[in-house]
Amino acid sequence: MAAKPVPHEVIPCDQLPAGQYRDLPEPPNWRKLVGPSILLLGLSLGSGEFVLWPYITHKFGFAVFWACMVGVLTQYFINMEIERWALATGETAVTGFCRLWGGWAGIFLLCNVVPWMWPGWASGAATILTWEFGGDESVRVGYSIASLILVGLALSLGPVVYNTVEKIQTILIAGVLVFLLVIFFLVVEPDHVWAMCKGIVNIGYIPPDMELPLMLGALAFAGAGGTMNLAQSDFVRDKGYGMGTYIGRLTSPLTGREEAAGDIGYHFEQTEENLRRWRGWWRAANREHLVTFYALSALSLMLLSLISYATTRGAGLEQGLGFIAAEGDFIAREHGSFFKHLFNWMGIAILLTTELGLLDACARISTDIIKVNWLRDSDKWSKDRLYFLLLWAQIVFGILIMLSDFNRPVQLLVLSASLNAGVMLIYSILLLWMNNRVLKGALAMHPTRFVALIWSCAFFGYFTFVTLQNQLPKLWN
Repeated sequence: MAAKPVPHEVIPCDQLPAGQYRDLPEPPNWRKLVGPSILLLGLSLGSGEFVLWPYITHKFGFAVFWACMVGVLTQYFINMEIERWALATGETAVTGFCRLWGGWAGIFLLCNVVPWMWPGWASGAATILTWEFGGDESVRVGYSIASLILVGLALSLGPVVYNTVEKIQTILIAGVLVFLLVIFFLVVEPDHVWAMCKGIVNIGYIPPDMELPLMLGALAFAGAGGTMNLAQSDFVRDKGYGMGTYIGRLTSPLTGREEAAGDIGYHFEQTEENLRRWRGWWRAANREHLVTFYALSALSLMLLSLISYATTRGAGLEQGLGFIAAEGDFIAREHGSFFKHLFNWMGIAILLTTELGLLDACARISTDIIKVNWLRDSDKWSKDRLYFLLLWAQIVFGILIMLSDFNRPVQLLVLSASLNAGVMLIYSILLLWMNNRVLKGALAMHPTRFVALIWSCAFFGYFTFVTLQNQLPKLWN
């Protein structure tokens, strides 16, 4: 098919240039698509899975575990709507939002930077390292800074950034899941599983003494959370899903060969052949995400929360990562110090996996926003150069935070999670509009998906409103 511009009435082009029509490539077997959801799972493990939901389980048992399962299911549907735009256009979801209104560029840049600039995951990993090797506060800060630099080097030295992240995340997550199952069979009993099952069906209950920012943050982090979900469109594009086949990948300016990374995407005419391919891509993408994100996220949430319930229930711990230390102490008393060290190193791997994924995803999203909206015609600032500038800017800022007094892991994680829940409300509304009013016909959302996104808006909207109503008056006291 000869290239021709996509008209405004098909894909809006008054804010950004029109894309070009190209045929949709043939879909592969879904197993060949495995990868992007593993990256998103890596982002999930160190926030809701290892810290917030086990922390809530330690304090409240499984009273609100229903929200955990609802949250991760909701994120499955959100993520697939984020993928829909990338499959159909080769553009990221944020670029799609900016086609609707140019102001979304600045808003989503702030939403991407502010909630994620606090290095709570590096701080958490460093805290556990001091349990293993000893050291005071200055040593913990040193470990945090070293981990940030190590992650930055890992992302900078691989020729193709996506391939580097996918390989590292796959190895780390596989190891974490094996360790998790070992600890699970050591400490969890059938009555603990039964308590979790009762919590899952206890829909709507919230303990009266539960802090609302903690609840809102845990809802956002039952999965990846915040703008990190939006990175799924970057990941599937770099993997070559759908029209992303025609978009180049980010490469290292140090070790990689620059690829022609387009700023503007493509689209396909709804011919019989293209629609056949579209149905194949949509089935394969859904299956990949269902298995490697939803199923593994739900499993890891259950396993880590069950381990917390089995080892710290009734311990009365309130501060920081003390409940994780109590988990390790329980395991050591019952099964020996070897398994305590295994548990601690699993935690370190989980938190560093999340830090790696977070720094990569945050830099990707910011790069896409800045390049597409403000530096589209700049030859000097290629996507590769811009990505690495933003990556190391995040690392430098994280180091400055670690050198300040505001560097406590749980404090940082709850702050980040609470901010991100409000962001999820915003882009749920935008996805609902974009994937029904812009993508039409066979590309539009199925009624089931439409209802799921309506639920997402109501779910995050309610908890965001209640939390703001509760917390804003405190700012003035």
